[in-house]
Amino acid sequence: MATRRWLRKNDPGSIRARQEALGLDGEVTAHDLAPFAGAQESLTGVVVTPVSVVGPLRISLGEYELTEPDGRVEERGRAAEDVYVPLAHTEGGLSDSVYRGARAVAESGGFRTFVLADRITRASCFVCRDAEEAVRLARWIEAELDAARKWLEELDDPSRSRFAKLREAKTHVVGPMCHVLWRWTAGDAVGANMMTRNSYLLNMGFVMERAPVRPERAILEANMGGDKKPSFEYFQAGHGKTVLAEATLPEATVRRLLRTTIDDLLELSWAGTHGAVASGMQSVGFTPASAIAALFAATGQDLGMVGTSSMAHGTGRRVEGGLHVALRLPGLEVATVGGGTALPYARSWLELIGCAGPGKVYRFAQIVAATTLALELSASAAMATAGSENFYRAHHERGGLR
Repeated sequence: MATRRWLRKNDPGSIRARQEALGLDGEVTAHDLAPFAGAQESLTGVVVTPVSVVGPLRISLGEYELTEPDGRVEERGRAAEDVYVPLAHTEGGLSDSVYRGARAVAESGGFRTFVLADRITRASCFVCRDAEEAVRLARWIEAELDAARKWLEELDDPSRSRFAKLREAKTHVVGPMCHVLWRWTAGDAVGANMMTRNSYLLNMGFVMERAPVRPERAILEANMGGDKKPSFEYFQAGHGKTVLAEATLPEATVRRLLRTTIDDLLELSWAGTHGAVASGMQSVGFTPASAIAALFAATGQDLGMVGTSSMAHGTGRRVEGGLHVALRLPGLEVATVGGGTALPYARSWLELIGCAGPGKVYRFAQIVAATTLALELSASAAMATAGSENFYRAHHERGGLR
């Protein structure tokens, strides 16, 4: 029996034909789908997710620019703001927990956030005849980096992105394979599509045609980085935006708002860090993915990138005046232009936090980091209570159906 041909275009007739074929009606099809037609293929309906707005998050935000030609992130100024963040999710208790952490920090002087680095990477691989050729190729690629940049910038090809700029190339030879981590910056876009196109052009037009050895095969993405997955490479060297958020809370605030003690939080940190090591976890955090996914869903980010973006390294220590907490997000993949950020709802929520359009991506990355630290602090405080009773109660009282 022949399989029925499935209409894949996003014109109104094809959309309606898919809806009728599946017997769909009601909430998933009741919306005007025209604004969504460019977002993905085989558009058939929509999912509506409730959005809360939580705040204020009091944040000392840095203003950053990339230097040329090395692409270092440099701070040009700093200002404190109160920010209200949109969270799209169906997780009972999440918004209240973010609010509690944000309130505790706001009453303690606020968050301070920093952008440390900006790189998006594509992990290509060239399979050579043997290890000797792979080593020769690796050394040639590293030596010819300036030439590769110049070749790409001068290339007259409609698929070349002028926004994705090649910054470094890291090689790793294993057996006959020469893995190459092409490292790019891509402005206010995440840059996945841009740097993929440019990496392909480099692989096929520069390396395969000009290298002193002829690889047997070129692979555009060979998994050395860990795209859309946690990885040590990205945890240590970064991917997307590497961002840091910190705050210092007095003991009285920890007791009154977080309903625990500094000693209890540090005991939890001690146990949790060793638990992470024992499990081989590529993170030192409690629940960063919940905050990041909620912000991503509200603002039109690529949800597949939550995997890399939610890698976290949190710290806590007693200092004079209270408890210092910090959170490093090494692989935060965010954008304020392109992709889903152009959808009407996403643009509205990005505008709410002052992050819509060009020149806003570093601001957005810092807001994501502060929001994530707010949740980490509050959720950790609930877990740090005797027997983790507050954590249990939050899930019992707000956990939905029983």
